[in-house]
Amino acid sequence: MTLKKLGVGAMLDAVYAEGPAAEETARAQARVRRALRAEAARAPEPLWYARVGRTPIGPIYVAVSARGLASVRFEMSEAAFLDLVRRQTGQAPRYSPARAGAAARQVAEYVAGKRAGFDVPVDLSHVSAFQRQVLLAASQIPRGQVRTYAELAREIGRPRAARAVGQALSHNPVPIVVPCHRVLAADGALRGYLGSSGVETKARLLRLEGARA
Repeated sequence: MTLKKLGVGAMLDAVYAEGPAAEETARAQARVRRALRAEAARAPEPLWYARVGRTPIGPIYVAVSARGLASVRFEMSEAAFLDLVRRQTGQAPRYSPARAGAAARQVAEYVAGKRAGFDVPVDLSHVSAFQRQVLLAASQIPRGQVRTYAELAREIGRPRAARAVGQALSHNPVPIVVPCHRVLAADGALRGYLGSSGVETKARLLRLEGARA
């Protein structure tokens, strides 16, 4: 029976029974997939944090994402740390020793001289391309060795950017793990480290690694 011989209701039933054309279905599925990808891109990745209270440099806080270690801080309060992470990443981490505790313990063991390196991935997704280049170069400085800001600038192909390199390192989101303490001023001075005891902490880390007497 042709559609012309059917009533309106029967005609609609016949159309629905036939279903949409394959091309229309494919286009609709593609639109749904694009919408899901866009939504996933907008959704912030979760962050978790943990605290280690007793270390030679005081309490240490770390935050981790699904990609890796996103923040390390010491010589600050928990509230200040959470505010800093919010400003760095745009979101608030949730307290979870189960997720972030292992990274926190590794940092604490390192400053206590019980660990020589790290086996946690680092998440640098919240820094600029230039800062990422500087931090990755700093991460390649071997334990027990140091570089100057000018030397690091030359290593990344920016020989006139020593000052910018220093600025990038001063905003290192994961100090100790990315060892910006191994980068010194041209005269060997210990400058540009974190906290009120920054120079002392930098010297402590370098002595721990055998880089300074």
